[in-house]
Amino acid sequence: MKSDIEIAQEASLYNIKDVAASIGIPEDDMEFYGKYKAKLSSELEESVKNNPDGKLILVTAINPTPAGEGKTTITVGLGEAFAKIGKKAIIALREPSLGPCFGVKGGAAGGGYAQVVPMEDLNLHFTGDFHAITSATNLLAAMLDNHIQQGNELGIDTRQVIWKRCVDMNDRALRNIVIGLGNKMDGFVREDHFVITVATETMAILCLARDMKDLKERLARIIVAYNYKGEPVTAGDLKAVGAMAALLKDALKPNMIQTLEHTPALVHGGPFANIAHGCNSVRATRLALKLADYTITEAGFGADLGAEKFFDIKCRMAGLKPDAVVLVATVRALKYNGGVAKEDLNTPNVEALKKGIVNLEKHIENLQKYGVPVVVTLNAFVSDSKEEYEFIKNFCEERGCEFELARVWEKGGEGGMDLARKVIETIETKPSNFKPLYPDEMPIREKIETVAKEIYGAKSVSFEGAALKMIDKIEAMGYGNFPVCMAKTQYSLSDDPTKLGRPEGFDLHVREIYVNCGAGFVVALTGSIMTMPGLPKKPAAFTIDVDDNGKITGLF
Repeated sequence: MKSDIEIAQEASLYNIKDVAASIGIPEDDMEFYGKYKAKLSSELEESVKNNPDGKLILVTAINPTPAGEGKTTITVGLGEAFAKIGKKAIIALREPSLGPCFGVKGGAAGGGYAQVVPMEDLNLHFTGDFHAITSATNLLAAMLDNHIQQGNELGIDTRQVIWKRCVDMNDRALRNIVIGLGNKMDGFVREDHFVITVATETMAILCLARDMKDLKERLARIIVAYNYKGEPVTAGDLKAVGAMAALLKDALKPNMIQTLEHTPALVHGGPFANIAHGCNSVRATRLALKLADYTITEAGFGADLGAEKFFDIKCRMAGLKPDAVVLVATVRALKYNGGVAKEDLNTPNVEALKKGIVNLEKHIENLQKYGVPVVVTLNAFVSDSKEEYEFIKNFCEERGCEFELARVWEKGGEGGMDLARKVIETIETKPSNFKPLYPDEMPIREKIETVAKEIYGAKSVSFEGAALKMIDKIEAMGYGNFPVCMAKTQYSLSDDPTKLGRPEGFDLHVREIYVNCGAGFVVALTGSIMTMPGLPKKPAAFTIDVDDNGKITGLF
């Protein structure tokens, strides 16, 4: 089997204007970035705003394992499969971050014959959206420090500056730094920090903003620091909003590319789900719903993170109502959760499967709490046995879920046609009664405890003293009605990445709380989760190269 990048580079791509024409988008509503990428205009959104919404399908997964689950592969393959059976469908995905591309995880374009292309462009600079977000974030940081240097009219307490600089790269050395060293003209000496671009509030704001007006209002609400009286200082106070919005003007527009089978894909925004809210932009999703009968989207990492935030943050804020959820697993990943070593996962082992399937069980239970019908699919591998398939199928059906195999990695859309039919049947026979997990008016601490106990399975939640004080401050400032965005390891339902399967009776530790006023949610940092990842001992960057003709190799 060829590598993902070899398959992508050998593909015959359509001109993006022809892909857009297949769903009724005129050329005048496109801003082209070469032949295969384009941004879609605000005028297009206005022209289709009265179209009825299509059906919204979320693809999520069990907790990720080293065995791989292929959530994006299923998302892309399902979109291709809808087209194969004659349905008008669009895929809505996040843009990949450079951090994972050069680190451990790799890119985020799907895999095998279920990919979005051009793969190299998408995984590297794409249309420059992340560069714009990085620049806007760092502009605000520069204006903040310049304000302090130029007399500090707002009385900013330099010990309470909370706005961080960013870079879209895994660089642990930037987590904690000191700035302003040198002479008097080099600024005030203070501790500072970097986060990865996909964890910034600017990214969250771009992904949740409805339009330019909403974007600017959200930017103005960003809290950058507190003054000596303990009062918040905002980006609006620093007069930074207009310049930030100018940098984000083009980044706000959704991007369109295509799958290997020329199904349209809107790829826009890219917050991580373990340290941010993990969903593509509201603007792209809403536009997709107006352009097609079926929109297939995904949320990052496992359902305990991405799906929970999709429901409790994105859907709550944007008024979205998902019609079905596709929950992705693999036989290999379930056996890994059952204690099988990675090198032994290709050997049939029903007993290990029975132990590890409790992870899938918990995710099924969690998704059903939102009132949305669930279809479980297995990303098929040649090493899987019929006995293992039958066990999982029966397990899911006994719990009120539909079940279908997917072979999209190997066969593209053809390998997902049965899954597509199953999803349509589910939508038509099982109406969605979607509701968020908790109400807006619930206190912040109770929201965190609700997610921890209901979704993760925690017995209790312990809070650092500083976190409890911050909750009181946030509620006193009038932001107690915000949803919570949990920052937690993706590898376990708990905050301990080594606890596989379905851990129970554990205490979830919340060490820090802060509010993203512009995005409109409260962030709770749990366990040892970091907002700036580091590179591994052997990063993927070791194998990435470009030849004399400009052909890139090593991306995956």
